[in-house]
Amino acid sequence: MIRVLLVDDHPVVRRGLRAMVDELPGVEAVGEAADGAAALRFLAEARENGEPGPDVVLMDLQMGDGMHGVEATRRITALPEPPAVLILTTYSTDADILAAVEAGATGYLLKDAPPEDVAAAVHATARGETVLAPPVAARLLGRVRAGRPTLSPREIEILRLLAEGLANKQISRRLFISEATVKTHLVHIYDKLDVDSRTAAIAAGLSMGLIRPT
Repeated sequence: MIRVLLVDDHPVVRRGLRAMVDELPGVEAVGEAADGAAALRFLAEARENGEPGPDVVLMDLQMGDGMHGVEATRRITALPEPPAVLILTTYSTDADILAAVEAGATGYLLKDAPPEDVAAAVHATARGETVLAPPVAARLLGRVRAGRPTLSPREIEILRLLAEGLANKQISRRLFISEATVKTHLVHIYDKLDVDSRTAAIAAGLSMGLIRPT
């Protein structure tokens, strides 16, 4: 029996996932967590109590104000004898996919996947096999073929300041440019990285080596 930990910030979604997982052959849900930090606590408590931990962590990516899925995946896969992490999310931008895969996720599925695909992915992930939803695989292949996006020195500088947590007004003061100019650069950065948020842009920049962790 493959043991699965469900990580998602929406209680209704977790209930639905538990119902689905418990109906899968050879699979059982052994716990739930509302964000990455709660998932790490679950794993730590299982180790401390000498209990068998999950074989697979079914992980969402964006979880409100809690620890997001990429950071949780990075920390989980750094543990001794970690469970496999299978991303199950609605997010499919290049930045999300690359960040999750580079953090150590073994698989990446979208939430509209049919139950039989989820079942096959959980079993494959537990065996250590890489599982990618067809749209995800296609996007990764397209990214590889297209090569890295080229950001200008100014765009990289702004991306670095974003990673430091600066707001647009603070960036404009730091670089002695207008807020409108900052916003224009952000539009170009988002377009080149194929993302739609500051967080995704930072994740993409980190995963591609365009900026370094602060």
